[in-house]
Amino acid sequence: MADWLPLFFLGIMGLALLVYIILDGYDLGIGILLSRAEEDEKDQMIASIGPFWDANETWIVLGVGVLLIAFPAAYGLVLTELYLPATLMLMGLILRGVSFDFRAKAKTQYKQRWNRLFALGSLLAATSQGWMLGAYVVGLEHSAVGMAFSAGIAVTLPALYIMLGCGWLIMKADGSLYEKAIAGARWTVLPMGIGIFLLSIATPIVSEVIAAKWFTLPAAIGLLPIPISTSLAYAAIVWVLWQRRILDAGFGWLVFVCLIVICLMSALGLAYSIYPDIVINRMTIWDTASSPESLRFTFYGVALTVPMILVYTVFIYRIFSGKATKLSYE
Repeated sequence: MADWLPLFFLGIMGLALLVYIILDGYDLGIGILLSRAEEDEKDQMIASIGPFWDANETWIVLGVGVLLIAFPAAYGLVLTELYLPATLMLMGLILRGVSFDFRAKAKTQYKQRWNRLFALGSLLAATSQGWMLGAYVVGLEHSAVGMAFSAGIAVTLPALYIMLGCGWLIMKADGSLYEKAIAGARWTVLPMGIGIFLLSIATPIVSEVIAAKWFTLPAAIGLLPIPISTSLAYAAIVWVLWQRRILDAGFGWLVFVCLIVICLMSALGLAYSIYPDIVINRMTIWDTASSPESLRFTFYGVALTVPMILVYTVFIYRIFSGKATKLSYE
């Protein structure tokens, strides 16, 4: 059993971070879009994410917690190398949390200020996460190429989050906000697609390890479903966005589902590229895993906690399904 415990914890950590990117991704995307909306639309946007706020952010706590407990050496290395962007991300998340509460309690003349701070915190958190992801892919190297790659993902990830936010609002909003969500998605889908395409080309260029895994036979053939599925999902998004009959008939959820497919395929590609390393060219999961006794003890806690988080998340999303209602603090 001990031989499989590092793989188990790696899978849980990967699942937690993937779910976080999808769920808190639309959350952050709506936050970034907040500054472009009218006052009544802002309240509707906040109402669309309010019930899910805590459930979404639970997943990043789980992912980082598993990294700390199961792979402490990797945790120390990653957080040391990414100290600045991690700090900026936390500042952005804190700013979002404070603004989320204070906008509801502030006097009318100060409410707009808290809205702007909420949007700023969302953009700061999204950009920092993109930079951290880029730096992680290049093995935490501080080269000019690595920094350029990190900057590329720092721009592309917020675009993905905005698309997720627009997809969420297409499902949850109505009226003028519904129209703006469609327009925003149409404006953002091309930059997001270009960013993903260019980064897909750049990734094997900046990492010889990843290039060797993707462009050797028979692996290259076996991996074809990943880029094909991503391309088909992207094409489906573009097609649906320009088919008003489909959107107005209640099938706007297809946009969000296709974005989930893109996130899932990207995660699978990244997992294959890195494994068995937990930090490319630095350490494997076997090098940094905690002792078998510690992992075995933690296993029972995680095996109990993860299903509870899943049930909690599903319950919240089921209870508050449907269109977002008018925001009220009474």
